[in-house]
Amino acid sequence: MSEPLPPAEWELVDPSVAEPGEDLVAIGGGIDPGTLVSAYRQGLFPMHVAVPGHGGGGGEALGWWSPDPRGVLDPASLIVSRSLASSVRRMDTSVDQSFVDVVRLCADPNRPHGWITEEFVDAYAELHRRGYAHSIEVWQDGDLVGGLYGVEVGGLFAGESMFHRRRDASKVALVALVEILRACPGERLIDVQWRTDHLASLGAIEITRAEYLATLATVVNEEPCLGGGAAADRF
Repeated sequence: MSEPLPPAEWELVDPSVAEPGEDLVAIGGGIDPGTLVSAYRQGLFPMHVAVPGHGGGGGEALGWWSPDPRGVLDPASLIVSRSLASSVRRMDTSVDQSFVDVVRLCADPNRPHGWITEEFVDAYAELHRRGYAHSIEVWQDGDLVGGLYGVEVGGLFAGESMFHRRRDASKVALVALVEILRACPGERLIDVQWRTDHLASLGAIEITRAEYLATLATVVNEEPCLGGGAAADRF
């Protein structure tokens, strides 16, 4: 079960008033547990953004994002190819068995466009301890070969990142997540932030920010699914 959260330390912008087509809607604030969960409830997620500095230099600031259009996946619409189904049969999956390991592997600095800093690792580890952040691990021959992590708020699973060390391993993690969500009553939605060709091949689509926020307002009122004890058993 999820622990009660302290009040959010930061008041966040309402994404519904952002200009259409603008993905970055605010800069600043912090990623304390209360603010993070409040952000997901409002349709926002954090990620650093480069900012210009004096003298031609620059740095990074905490950005709050609400993509327009938004990439989403309805669990009922997941596409599983024949080759992916074969990979699912060859690999084992678990839930919340190695959360921090999954986040750190997603944060591997050798990966392109890396954005997961140590601050983010600590923040999401705290959300995991409180029962809001979850990981799906993929194992083969006893090795952790893939996985994903994200935040569950009601019936929303906000996917943050995924990794693979063997072919299809991250996709196998997504299949496992979908199987869990499909088994839960109520409306479920997976937020993938931006639809990529990779995610589109699995059934992800784009919807407008307004459509996303309208759906979110209903979905967050469902009972969480992964927060229960049954999901934590290895498949």
